[in-house]
Amino acid sequence: MINITAGISIDEAELDWQAIRASGPGGQHVNKTSTAIQLIFDIRQSSLPEAYKSALLQKADHRITASGKIVIKSQQSRSQEMNREAALSQLIELIKSAGFKPKKRHATKPTYGSQQRRLEGKKQRSVTKSLRQQKNKFD
Repeated sequence: MINITAGISIDEAELDWQAIRASGPGGQHVNKTSTAIQLIFDIRQSSLPEAYKSALLQKADHRITASGKIVIKSQQSRSQEMNREAALSQLIELIKSAGFKPKKRHATKPTYGSQQRRLEGKKQRSVTKSLRQQKNKFD
């Protein structure tokens, strides 16, 4: 079992791991070994609570496909095991973010004193700018 939060965990059997070849520089080592890891997690078939499932499916994340699967590719390391750990930590963070509820925003108004200070500053700036203007000598 993989623990996500204190009350939520997923079974390791729900994760589909694939070893693939990494792209990018690395010489012949890249062409011979499959060190990159692709992690596939089906949201709809998982044992996550319904609230987490719906929140994940509504997220605008490039790692979530239209069919409801999370696809995470990790190829930062040359070690397959380190890439596996990196992909798993990304999955855990993505699922944790689905359970985050933002604080409710309460509309506020500026105080009377802050409004007066703002207006006083505007008046001072106006006076400063008006003194910079050249007055016509014939007026």
